[in-house]
Amino acid sequence: MVPKERVNSQITAPKVRLIGADGKQIGVISIKDALRKAEEADLDLVEISPNIDPPVCRIMDFSKYYFQKEKKAKEAKKRQHEVEIKEVKFGPNTEEHDFNFKKNNAIKFFRQHNKVKFTVRFRGRQMAHKELGFNVLDRLKADLGHLADVDSEPVSERNLLSIIMTPKKDIDRILGKPEKETPPVKETEPAASADTAVETPAAPKPKRQTKAPKDTESLE
Repeated sequence: MVPKERVNSQITAPKVRLIGADGKQIGVISIKDALRKAEEADLDLVEISPNIDPPVCRIMDFSKYYFQKEKKAKEAKKRQHEVEIKEVKFGPNTEEHDFNFKKNNAIKFFRQHNKVKFTVRFRGRQMAHKELGFNVLDRLKADLGHLADVDSEPVSERNLLSIIMTPKKDIDRILGKPEKETPPVKETEPAASADTAVETPAAPKPKRQTKAPKDTESLE
């Protein structure tokens, strides 16, 4: 439910700063005069700014105003996205292929406007080389810095090392660019045309010309 403003007799202030139905300032007048003006216009007196002294009131059709206000609140709620924290796990010695695969998964989460928690897990003797985990996180920060911001410095808990990154506000615009820059497929076409250009000169015409004089000699 959208909170309702005080209307008409619910307004308790002795004086109000009044705005007319046309949006023009009327000024500070007594609540009785304000109510009378609203009644004359066959509209309501609505307290729109109660925390000001004197409070600001406006003459309007309250039912219509509240309907529009409730409609806007519902639309805003639909647009609102509940931010989740997705976790992507690495090891201190994650291979290049796995590293890139997991990094691309993180980019998908950023595209969905979710935060991503990057965790490096150490096992056994790996605990003695925590600098490798910091190297993994530093690389992620460098590779993804144009897409997301780091919430805080790496946090170390037992055998885990982690950071959380939040996608930038203009993530949709940033990720929209690479999709438009594509087709590098045409690079293969020049190679094919070059091959055909080499094959065409190998015609048998010159050989026939050399054989023709020999035939005429034998006939003589």
